[in-house]
Amino acid sequence: QVQLVESGGGLVQAGGSLRLSCAASGRTFIVMGWFRQAPGKEREFVAGIGWTGSNPDYADSVKGRFTISRDNAKNVVFLQMASLKPEDTAIYYCAANPIYRGGFRGRYDYWGQGTQVTVSS
Repeated sequence: QVQLVESGGGLVQAGGSLRLSCAASGRTFIVMGWFRQAPGKEREFVAGIGWTGSNPDYADSVKGRFTISRDNAKNVVFLQMASLKPEDTAIYYCAANPIYRGGFRGRYDYWGQGTQVTVSS
């Protein structure tokens, strides 16, 4: 059974840092990504990474502040978030694909349940 389980969310002050983790199980995922959804807004792409970890993709809003990485041996993907802003407040979702379809911003087959990140001003 495929599972994606996020952890690491919480409450942090603006300017602070958090590291999200997503533990995957059930199969191998070539592409893994992070998305987020703020209250009253659509879900949006945050970051994506391929199997080798080279050339990750980031949304402009997080570029230079967030870093996506993965540990293939443990089947875990991370999102290191720094210089957090109140507008980063959202539920953060891990997503995964077993194959690469070109890019990291398209359709994902598997999703986690999400973890809440709240940034206070």
